[in-house]
Amino acid sequence: MQNFNNQNIDIKDLFLQRLILTCCILGLFSLRVSAQSCPPNIDFEDGNFNGWTCYTGYTTAASGYNEIIITPSGGPIPDRHTMYSAANNSNESDFYGGFPVLCPNGSAYSVRLGNNSGGGEAEGLSYQFTIPANRNTYALIYHYAVVFQDPNHLEYQQPRLVIEVTNVTDNSLISCSSFTFIPYGSTLPGFFISPQSDTTPVWCKPWSAVTINLNNMAGKTIQLFFKTADCTFRKHFGYAYLDVNSECSNEFTGATYCPDDTVVTVIAPYGYQNYTWFNNNFSQVLGNQQTINFTPPPPAGTTIAVELIPYNGYGCQDTLYARLVDTLKVKADAGSDKVSCNQNPVMIGVNSKPGESYSWSPNNGLSNPGIANPSAGPSTTTDYVLTARSSGGGCVSMDTVIIKASIIDSSMQLLGKSGFCTTSNDSAVLVVQPTASIQWYKNLLPVTGAMQSKYRITQTGNYYAKLINSDGCQVFTRTQPIKIESPVPGTAYSVKYAVVNIPLPLASRNFGVNVLWKPSTFLDNSTVINPLFKSPIVEDIMYTIEITTASGCLTVDTQLVKTIKEVQIFVPNAFTPNGDGINDKIKPIMYGVKELRSFRIYTRWGQLVYDMQPNEEGWDGRIKGIFQTTNTYVWVLEAEGLDNRIYLKKGSIVLIK
Repeated sequence: MQNFNNQNIDIKDLFLQRLILTCCILGLFSLRVSAQSCPPNIDFEDGNFNGWTCYTGYTTAASGYNEIIITPSGGPIPDRHTMYSAANNSNESDFYGGFPVLCPNGSAYSVRLGNNSGGGEAEGLSYQFTIPANRNTYALIYHYAVVFQDPNHLEYQQPRLVIEVTNVTDNSLISCSSFTFIPYGSTLPGFFISPQSDTTPVWCKPWSAVTINLNNMAGKTIQLFFKTADCTFRKHFGYAYLDVNSECSNEFTGATYCPDDTVVTVIAPYGYQNYTWFNNNFSQVLGNQQTINFTPPPPAGTTIAVELIPYNGYGCQDTLYARLVDTLKVKADAGSDKVSCNQNPVMIGVNSKPGESYSWSPNNGLSNPGIANPSAGPSTTTDYVLTARSSGGGCVSMDTVIIKASIIDSSMQLLGKSGFCTTSNDSAVLVVQPTASIQWYKNLLPVTGAMQSKYRITQTGNYYAKLINSDGCQVFTRTQPIKIESPVPGTAYSVKYAVVNIPLPLASRNFGVNVLWKPSTFLDNSTVINPLFKSPIVEDIMYTIEITTASGCLTVDTQLVKTIKEVQIFVPNAFTPNGDGINDKIKPIMYGVKELRSFRIYTRWGQLVYDMQPNEEGWDGRIKGIFQTTNTYVWVLEAEGLDNRIYLKKGSIVLIK
């Protein structure tokens, strides 16, 4: 706590000099200068980029010079002009820097310019305004935070942030408020290396402030221009966070207080390295922190000053003044009545004001009862009472908002089966509770005309409903998969040959959940896809295979099995490859064979002319693509029978042309 009346610190020569320089202007504050509102949305507090011009482009470097080439983009571009809000990002921090993405100056909105994807991108934001003609005492404060990769390129090739504050009327740069930030392999003032750095260091600078002193510029047009750029090699990124204060004057929070306050808390702008508070003639140092307290409040009309020292190299030293007056009025604003759907939170209240404190009652369903604009999601309709007061305890004001708790039943019931066959008498009906509006969806698309509480499904798909009640609340039901199948047509498998008393593997098609072989004769298991057949006698048997799917569809296939006494292998002694479709190819005919290991054909002089490969249909009488004339050839065969014996056979064939 500071007591304004008991400070007796000797002023040093530096402050005596300041006294001489400032005594001529202190008279300007003998009457309080009322706070001047900032130009519309210069502080982003509308939650959008209205009034700002957004730019995109690229960066390039040549002949030792870096150039940022950007043009207006017609509005914010996703991931290049990013808006953060207290409602959605209040606890979010930058991945590399760990500092909040929202400026700690109490703002409800801040922006990020650029991103961490590299690519040689460049972005910009500009705002132009005119200082009122009667405002020769005028200042505004902007805040920035910076994140850069430092690939150790040449300086003109590095990522960067460029800030330009220009007196457009006089075409002059306001140098104390304009900077270019470039990481270049060494510790920069106020920067640190991110612990999230990998092989390339990432330099970060947390939120800092810069004062733009615009005194004696009444009627002048001013432009703020912020630019970010990646490295010119398109691999490394640079981006920045930006915000502008909501007050444009030479004063600061707490300069106005309530007559019934017991303490006055005055807060200087956030983000400077050093603060020094003085009385009105600089004869007393009152404090050295951003915040100063007076208990009891000083007499109305007292003038104080604070000297602001920016971080080394980023801004010019400045002094702000304020005349403390007891004219503050606080008016609680709980906001408009709203509806909370299924306890989904809605924001109540309005943005906080500097120098005010807030409390809500009751606190059930509130995200934070101690802020100006918490989220409310009550289980029952609730009247919330907001109490607002000065931070010094005075000027108590109250307001009430009603939050209607509207509950809509999102349950969905399935009547019937979620999967069935078109040949059955089954069905699927989805049922929701009646409400003001119902729309059924199939595979994410609305179903035309499907707006009833009961919906019969006729096609396979994923179904859900959107429900809207009379309060405008909207919910979606769960998604219900429905599968409606048609039977797969039956088929006849190729004939299988078995040898007496030797097992033969059989196999059905595999697309169902149940399979049944009929009859079960000679099978080791009639309810599996691949039973073993073994017959003690020579006999032909026809099996039917019933395949049932999960939806109940039935398919009936057939398999004929012929049982022979022994393995049989023979090769015709002649063939006629004349293209008439009859006896055009030569191949072995086999019964009871498990595997044909080889079938080769040779000339009478031992030259190999054909070596049969799997799935081939036999030799067509060509050697190296040329049809042969009538001649005699020798064949050799090796096969493994179902009896596990190896069969070696050979013979001759005649090619007849």
